[in-house]
Amino acid sequence: MNYQYILDRLPYKSSFRFVDEISYLDPDQVIGHYTLRADAFFYADHFPGNPVTPGVILTEIMVQIGLVVLGIYLVTPNPAEHPEASANDVFPLLTSADVSFLKMVLPGQKVTVISSKIYFRFDKLKCKVVMQDAGGELIAKAVYSGMIKKR
Repeated sequence: MNYQYILDRLPYKSSFRFVDEISYLDPDQVIGHYTLRADAFFYADHFPGNPVTPGVILTEIMVQIGLVVLGIYLVTPNPAEHPEASANDVFPLLTSADVSFLKMVLPGQKVTVISSKIYFRFDKLKCKVVMQDAGGELIAKAVYSGMIKKR
């Protein structure tokens, strides 16, 4: 299935958008992918000569795929069914995070994020999220909560 309408609703510009592809999406789960570009702005200084992806960037990847994509899917109608829906209809906010990092991510690596909904009510979404490398090894795991507000 093509989830381009969800990608078009992400509220991030190119330098801070960490979602390349959504391979699966339903009301209870999302699976998405992102490849860390070797020329990304944060590698120049973290750490010079030995770049490692900062934990805050890994967190952002997990939140964008695991919370924001799923939240947009839950509150935004498919434009094929509702052409009046606007790409600016929603505004996601992270409200809490409990994350554990288990493995480093280097420039050029592709990561997969799998998020499972714990609950969604009163526009508040809580998800269990894991990040894996291309070999399926666990990189990080988290529980995130956020508000998905309609504008």
